[in-house]
Amino acid sequence: MAKKKNAIDFEALLEKINADFPVYQALDQEGKVVNKDLVPDLTDEELVELMTRMVWSRVLDQRSTALNRQGRLGFYAPTAGQEASQLASHFAFEKEDVLLPGYRDVPQLVQHGLPLSEAFLWSRGHAAGNLYADDLQALPPQIIIGAQYVQAAGVALGLKKRNKKNVVITYTGDGGSSQGDFYEAINFAGAYKANAVFYIQNNGFAISTPREKQTAATTLAQKAIAAGIPGIQVDGMDPLAVYMVSKMAREWAINGNGPVLIETLTYRYGPHTLSGDDPTRYRTKDMDSEWQQKDPLVRFRNYLTEKGLWSEEKEEQIIEQTKDEIKQAIADADRAPKQKVSDFLKNMYEVQPQNIKEQIEFYEAKESK
Repeated sequence: MAKKKNAIDFEALLEKINADFPVYQALDQEGKVVNKDLVPDLTDEELVELMTRMVWSRVLDQRSTALNRQGRLGFYAPTAGQEASQLASHFAFEKEDVLLPGYRDVPQLVQHGLPLSEAFLWSRGHAAGNLYADDLQALPPQIIIGAQYVQAAGVALGLKKRNKKNVVITYTGDGGSSQGDFYEAINFAGAYKANAVFYIQNNGFAISTPREKQTAATTLAQKAIAAGIPGIQVDGMDPLAVYMVSKMAREWAINGNGPVLIETLTYRYGPHTLSGDDPTRYRTKDMDSEWQQKDPLVRFRNYLTEKGLWSEEKEEQIIEQTKDEIKQAIADADRAPKQKVSDFLKNMYEVQPQNIKEQIEFYEAKESK
């Protein structure tokens, strides 16, 4: 008897899914345009402003690392290498859009309106680092991996129900895309066509776990399929492509079409955090060198220099201005009142039970001495 042919070709099904996610790119690693359709219609002033923010972020990363090692900052997650993924994406949104960052997304949060001194206080675990101005459309950085996605889905639905022409933007890393919160959020937002743009900043490693060991999916963008929403992959070291894809995603979301999932292919040059991670144990020098050749600042610098919009002198001026800004911000943070145990207890309860009142009295007596 002849062998019966399989009615379903599972391998072909996989190939079909994996073929639908090209990497969108506007600039190659030399800063040359390779796709004119992805070059955004930004003015010269806007292009310069975007580069200024990226240089600012690189300097902020360098100084924050030094401050952490001096014991003047607490928790810190390095951002060098992810400037295009972070700042070019954020540049596509409005101040009235709501930002829900992860712990690596402090640069976007400051550009959204959080004073740098308060960002430093957040790093130190000071309560004042979470007391946001009423007009700041953002929540503090989420430490729980992927939890900001669930929050974003709820906020996005709220925007839709109030007929707001704004969106929620939120970020996680490739590790966050392996969390249950990730799937719940994109499914919920997709079901209600909520106003959200979700980012996966795929920097290759969830702390030390390589991206390929986290999932069998060829791309992370294709995880959008299960939620019935668009998913797209973009060169996360290319600021123009990241901006263009982000701008188009925002327009899609505010027009009632539901959320978009964007995977940015990027790289963090430093460790996962400065809390003991050693990237030399799981990354090679060749890998670091390969990604440094794709550096977003070098790429964008070449592009702007060719257009006559950038110079070494201009960049040095921005670097010095940023250092002065950081120096002032850390001095402002140093002047914040020291936290007290009694304050922690007061902040814990709106209406304090008797045992907590007794503890407050006990600590206030000690603190007054």
